[in-house]
Amino acid sequence: MDSVFGLDLDEFHIMGLSIVRIVSITSQTAMVLGGVVPFIPQYLDIRRSRNTEGFSLFVCLTLLIAHILRIMFWFGRRFELPLLAQSIIMFFAMLVLVHLCVTVNQKSEIISPKARRFTDFDLQYFWRWTDFLSYVEFTLTFCLAVGALTYLLLNVTVYVEFLGFMAVFCEAMLGAPQFYRNFQNKSTLGM
Repeated sequence: MDSVFGLDLDEFHIMGLSIVRIVSITSQTAMVLGGVVPFIPQYLDIRRSRNTEGFSLFVCLTLLIAHILRIMFWFGRRFELPLLAQSIIMFFAMLVLVHLCVTVNQKSEIISPKARRFTDFDLQYFWRWTDFLSYVEFTLTFCLAVGALTYLLLNVTVYVEFLGFMAVFCEAMLGAPQFYRNFQNKSTLGM
């Protein structure tokens, strides 16, 4: 029994739900959507200003990789479903943000630069491609490669734990691309 100040919280109901259940649903919803919320103002600012200058697409890459790894980790070691849902939502949210940035960058160029694509396999332009399809191709290639490896090594505890570590490590390094971008620009404008 859950009690606060001697009161049984399961006895209090709102619209047929106990207080404990309402708090549980609310916290799970916050967990699922909480990762996306900080990117909503960024998305709206880029869309309004039609300028991506202060935003590093490598932030999206970092989060895409982190959440793909976390999703793959789930197959080896199950964790709470709200965290899995958060990773799936963040995956699609980052693709939406990448799409916006690529579209804005295409429209802001006065002289069209040479097309750079994932299939060029030019490391100098990695994650600086000129079309959205290249970002999708890389993401799918990464998903398939990690998915195949995870399928083959699903019963290898060291691999599964390493996958989980890398997911957390990538997410912990999230600030690095933006920090580097700010250092290059000598400004935090557009962040």
